[in-house]
Amino acid sequence: MLVSEKDLIVREEACRIGLLFGGFTGSFHGLHCLLRKLRGKETPLNGFLAGSVAGLSVLALDDPSRRRTLALYLLARLAQCAYNSAKSKNRFHFWGSHWRHGDSLLFAISSAQVMYSFIMRPETLPKAYQDFIAKTGPIALPVYRAVRESCRGGPIDLVALSAYLSSRMGFQSLKLDPHAPIIPCSIIHPDTASCLAHNANATYSTFRKTFPLYFSLTFVPFVILHLQKFMESPMRTCWNATKGAVRSTSFLSAFVGLFQAVICLQRKVVTRDHKLIYWFAGCIAALSVLLEKKGRRSELSLYVLPRAADSFWYILVNRHLLPDIKNAEVLLFCLCMGGIMYYLEYEPDTMAPFLRGLIRRFLASRISTADPAPKLGAPYSYVNTLNSGHDLNSQDKHPKSPAGSLESGEQLNLEAFSGL
Repeated sequence: MLVSEKDLIVREEACRIGLLFGGFTGSFHGLHCLLRKLRGKETPLNGFLAGSVAGLSVLALDDPSRRRTLALYLLARLAQCAYNSAKSKNRFHFWGSHWRHGDSLLFAISSAQVMYSFIMRPETLPKAYQDFIAKTGPIALPVYRAVRESCRGGPIDLVALSAYLSSRMGFQSLKLDPHAPIIPCSIIHPDTASCLAHNANATYSTFRKTFPLYFSLTFVPFVILHLQKFMESPMRTCWNATKGAVRSTSFLSAFVGLFQAVICLQRKVVTRDHKLIYWFAGCIAALSVLLEKKGRRSELSLYVLPRAADSFWYILVNRHLLPDIKNAEVLLFCLCMGGIMYYLEYEPDTMAPFLRGLIRRFLASRISTADPAPKLGAPYSYVNTLNSGHDLNSQDKHPKSPAGSLESGEQLNLEAFSGL
């Protein structure tokens, strides 16, 4: 009743998102102060417990799949923080972590799982995710269903496939056995006889469809987050946004073209289809991520990894290899938030700058690097520093500050913090 659209003049979704972020922020600050007062000291355990309990605010989202997506995303970020922390302390290194393209390898494995799930187990992906892949690719859904039925050895729905093919120009009649071992290229791309021409058209079509989207995603943040720079040099900002959009669009277009090329090549070599071919095709297509900037590759990997893990977990549960625990995503989200808040307060350098800056904005920028000397912790030393009234010359007397070492003449304000 609290968030029902019948009793509100705003959208229910907006209320749920507001309850999630607002509930977490208020709960975390209140619990953090309460634990500090009850325990009489500031320790990493306070931040972990406060973050974990405040993570219950995820219950504001009534969709378990969305909660699971957020939990898996945080799990990937927490694993990144834990690994960066261990690596900085020379405790251990993963095999291959020194590779120059380790992030591309992670993206390839994650993309392979996602593309396999899209072809063979689409129910493991959210509907919006399925729609995006289907609209980006040049293959129609009836053909995907026929490929899936062929791989599983079941009868192909010739009625639905014929209805689709009859609407395509130049297609005469469907001559296909209901138990065909493989769907030929003539059905996969009925409008184009040449596989090479089809792959080229798929690449160009994807570029044309997705460039406006990527340009808006690149240009709008440039203007909003760097408004002053945009006002000073608008042409340079537009040029940088255009370059970024072209690069990202080329990556996605090449992904589609490579995936279709592997599928067509397989049909030239073998006479029977296999579901693992689509996992392999996704892995090969993911090499297009090399067109992106080095810094973007790891972000793309961590974006796709939770979706791939979610799909893989769903498949294991469906095959009764893992137990289906009710509200497990809530517990996972709480534990991950506790870990994230620990690293944000005590080891912020292990976090991605974007995530660190985003959480600090929601938490009123009170969380920063902990100073082991004071008992009250870094957040309170920061507040005391702001209230001390010292001039800029007296800042040299403070060897540590939440923003790190400050040079003389540098003003201690929110702009001094990394990520803000």
